[in-house]
Amino acid sequence: MYTLKKSLGQHFLRDENICRKIVDALQEHPFSRLLEVGPGGGALTKYLIELPDVDFKAVELDEEKVTYLMQTYPVLKDRIVHRSFLDIAPPFNEEFTVVGNFPYNISTQILFKILQWQELVPVTIGMFQKEVAQRVAAPEGSKVYGVISVLVQAFYEVEYLFDVSQQSFTPPPKVMSGVIRLKRAPGKYQFTSKGDLFHLVKTAFNQRRKTLRNAVKGLFEPDVLADDFFNKRAEQLSVADFAALTYKMKKGQPRPVTPENDLT
Repeated sequence: MYTLKKSLGQHFLRDENICRKIVDALQEHPFSRLLEVGPGGGALTKYLIELPDVDFKAVELDEEKVTYLMQTYPVLKDRIVHRSFLDIAPPFNEEFTVVGNFPYNISTQILFKILQWQELVPVTIGMFQKEVAQRVAAPEGSKVYGVISVLVQAFYEVEYLFDVSQQSFTPPPKVMSGVIRLKRAPGKYQFTSKGDLFHLVKTAFNQRRKTLRNAVKGLFEPDVLADDFFNKRAEQLSVADFAALTYKMKKGQPRPVTPENDLT
C-alpha cells in the first residue's frame, strides 16, 4: 500500500462515480495522447489505461506512489514520468490532452504550465479546489474574476462541469472541489504578445481597487491614459478589452513570459 503525504497536498479521489464522470467528460473530445497529472493511488488511472487506442502517460512526483502504481498496473511500465509536473518538458511531440486531480498546493502553477504548452494541449480536464475552479471560469464583473480568469480565458474556453464533495476523497479536504474543462480557442483574441498580455493583466489586478488609469499608468503614454476607458477598474474589463489594450501599450519594453509570471 502507500501513505498520504500532506506536504504534497495529497487528497486521493475515492468516489468511483466521480471518476466515471471525469472519464465521460474526457471522451467528449476525441484524443489519441493523454497525460494524467498526479495519478496518486490510481483512482482515475485504472479507467484511463482501459481507453482504447490512447497513448497514455502519467507524471507523479511521489516515489512511493510510482512504485505502487507500477506494481498494481503493470501496463504502466515505462509510462510514468517520475518527476514534478512543473519541471518536465512536454511528454509528447504532438498534441495531447491533460487530465488530473491536481494537487491543490500547486494548482495555479499547473495552469500556468498548461498555458506555456497551449499549442500542444487542446483540452484539459482538471479537478481543483472549488474556489480556484470558480476563479478560472469567472466572467468579468464577478467578485472572483482576476488574473487567472483573464489569462486562462485568453487561450481557452472554460466550462465548469460539476462540484465534488469533501467526502469523495481520502483524507477529506476542508473545502469543496470543482471539475472544469479547458478547450483551446485559437485566435479568439488577438494581442501583441503573451508577455505584453501577462504583464498588463497582472499589473492591472495588482491594484484592483484603483482605476485602471492609476494601476497601469507606467505602461501607457499620457494621451492614451486620458481616454475615459481608463476610469474603469480591472474587474470591469473583459478578456477582449485586455487583449485590445496590448496594442496601445508603450513600445520597446520587452516583457518575456517567464515562470516568475505566476497566476496567483
